[in-house]
Amino acid sequence: MTTTITQLHPKSAFEGSLTMGELFAAAGIDPSQVVLLRHTYSKTGLTGPADLSPAKVLAFVREQAVSGSWFPKNPPLIWLNFIAAGGTRGRFIGAFENHGEVMAERTETERYYDLSPSPCLASFKDRLVIDWTGGAIRWTRAGEAAVGFPVTEIADAQAPAFPGFDELILSFNELHSVIEDSRYEGWRQVLKSVQGIYLISDTKSGKLYVGKADGSERIMGRWSTYAKTGHGGNVALRELNEVDMSHRNHFQFSILRVFSPGAPKAEIDAAENHYKRALLSKQFGLNRN
Repeated sequence: MTTTITQLHPKSAFEGSLTMGELFAAAGIDPSQVVLLRHTYSKTGLTGPADLSPAKVLAFVREQAVSGSWFPKNPPLIWLNFIAAGGTRGRFIGAFENHGEVMAERTETERYYDLSPSPCLASFKDRLVIDWTGGAIRWTRAGEAAVGFPVTEIADAQAPAFPGFDELILSFNELHSVIEDSRYEGWRQVLKSVQGIYLISDTKSGKLYVGKADGSERIMGRWSTYAKTGHGGNVALRELNEVDMSHRNHFQFSILRVFSPGAPKAEIDAAENHYKRALLSKQFGLNRN
């Protein structure tokens, strides 16, 4: 039996029907008193999962640019913080209460706010995932503008255990989670440790693509390219994306065989050719060579 993230990681019965507005109402939160902040990792800000402690997030978020065009000049009481979790999604990492700007700290370019941890939505910390909808992803949204954001997941705070190479099947959206979500760091380390032959299945047409991840790229590096581009540079996959960019959402990723980091290139090439022949991926699938 194959195992997917969905099977390993049960989601709330509200998935697909609950919105942030309904969550606000259930928690007695006035949307006009809320701002949502979606953070991404960067070299100059939150650099990785280790920076998601309440103290580090507070230190980062209390500093705001004087000339910032998106952050409100008079921010509301409650700041809900999210970290990018693949695609347009964001995972809730905690709330702060705003006690106002500390005018003595203002500089020509920066404003600093007196923030303290807030119990707002505390039971959903690291569990609530929402879809940051509505055109281009702006890193900040007023609570009233976010009431229609769908809740895509209310999950366990920790990622499930890695299911093993033979059991791993990921949809394109799930691949994004593995690549970007801090909870899947353990999975990333495993996928960084092996070379291998992988399979991409087009669940709309049933066509197959056999690929290899060798050398220093490993499976993690190769799959990261697919998550970023949707096609990984492969001719047939790129053509599908050029016709319909959303077609990448039909791609499903699995692993056919793994090799140690020291396995010779000739052995991996031979395995790739074997699977192409066995699965007829050149005659009837998405391999062009």
